[in-house]
Amino acid sequence: MRMRWSSIPILILFFLCVSSYISGEEVISLSLEDCIVKAIKNNLSVAVEVYNPELADVSVTRAKEIFMPSFNLSYDNRSTENPSYWWLEAAETVTSKYANYSFSMMQQIPTGGSLSLSLYSYRSDTNQGFQLINPRYGSILQFDFTQPLLKDFGFKVSRKEIIIAQNNLDISRNQLKSILLDTVFKVQEAYWNLTYAIENFKVKQQSLQLARDLLAKNKKEVEVGKIAPIEILNAETVVAEREADILQAEALIKRSEDVLKNILNLSCEEGIDLKKIVPLDKPVFIKEEVFLEDALKQALKNRPDLKMNKKSIETKELNISIAKNQMLPGLDFKLSYWSPGVSGDRILYQDDNPFLGEIGKEKGKATDSLRDAFKLLYKNWSVGLTLSLPLSNVFTRADLVRARMELEQSLLELENLEKQAILEVRDAVREVKTNAKRVEAYRVARELAKRRLEAEEKKLNVGLTTNYFVLEYQEALANAKSMEIKSLVDYNLSRARLEKAIGSSLDKRNIRISQFR
Repeated sequence: MRMRWSSIPILILFFLCVSSYISGEEVISLSLEDCIVKAIKNNLSVAVEVYNPELADVSVTRAKEIFMPSFNLSYDNRSTENPSYWWLEAAETVTSKYANYSFSMMQQIPTGGSLSLSLYSYRSDTNQGFQLINPRYGSILQFDFTQPLLKDFGFKVSRKEIIIAQNNLDISRNQLKSILLDTVFKVQEAYWNLTYAIENFKVKQQSLQLARDLLAKNKKEVEVGKIAPIEILNAETVVAEREADILQAEALIKRSEDVLKNILNLSCEEGIDLKKIVPLDKPVFIKEEVFLEDALKQALKNRPDLKMNKKSIETKELNISIAKNQMLPGLDFKLSYWSPGVSGDRILYQDDNPFLGEIGKEKGKATDSLRDAFKLLYKNWSVGLTLSLPLSNVFTRADLVRARMELEQSLLELENLEKQAILEVRDAVREVKTNAKRVEAYRVARELAKRRLEAEEKKLNVGLTTNYFVLEYQEALANAKSMEIKSLVDYNLSRARLEKAIGSSLDKRNIRISQFR
């Protein structure tokens, strides 16, 4: 009877824990897909990584601005006064006023050159004598074209920053995809572990109930003198042990639930983190044929880590092309064409002799100079070549050597990543096949353990065996049930691990990176 009284505190603690789990707390029922959606929505790692593609996209836009035309406007107005030092100036104080404004537009072109259009106009007015036009208006319309022919020539050179920014954008998107793949797998892992903990708890409950039923049966048989009182001791011992197993199983539920809540970040949803999570989905066994060759092809095509490395290699190859270009001598071609226009008030002198005095003015308009400039009445052009031969290109050669070394390093990294990916896929495929066989094996083991227990119970009823063997077979059945559930969970997790290894978890759930913009 000493053992019986010692088990009372454990019984009280067990019923308190079970009652709090079953009815004492609010619950929230979630499917696996619900958990994945919440994790993608609430997980802090995902929330942080979402910003990187947006920042990279801004960098692409900024890099493209190099081919946006630039506009410049300027205006200047000044007045000067100087004492006269020559009688021909015909004034004691020489006053000059000058105002000008200019407009220019410049456009970079993909070949590395530039086009520009500019308009310059001015107004000049002075009180000096012997002027022919005063005030005078002038305008110059000018076209300029500059094109490097060796160094800095080419589409890659001019679009370098754009190409690098686009590669970085692809890398950021694949980095986000990698985080999402990892998050989806962690949710599946935590969800199935919680499911196993709950199902294992139920198995422990059933095992405990079997031990209690046997204990109650033994007590009745002792009362009628059918068996010796010592048989009760074995049953009470097993009941106490299984009550302790219940407490451990419940602790496993709490731990698994906390892990899942942490991944889902339910604290950001008011009140939900205080509720108990009840999984709606159960682990099922859907046997599907897995082909290693197909899995390897998908992995090499879809894995984001491989895509990131390949984009990095593209950038390194571009850096080599740029470094080679920068070692060439500079040879720049320049073409200019400009058209001037002049107008203003023309001063008339008697007999066209300034010394005979002014006899009048012919008024001119400021727009006349603009008109003449746009009509291209006066054609002026120039063509030139500028050759630049640096005495030393030590730093340029150093850039080329560094670019080649970085490319070789990235190629080795890609080879290493591909080997790791192949190993991961092989392990995942092997694990799926192994766990599929484990599910079938433990299913048979559970059925045999159940039949063996039933046979032993029948033998006990006719007195051909003892409680000891019945309790052992009960324990064996409970272990077989737990291992069957564990094998089902492991099988589902191995399928999830294979999806992650080949990079198909997101496509399978129609999750697109574009959804996070």
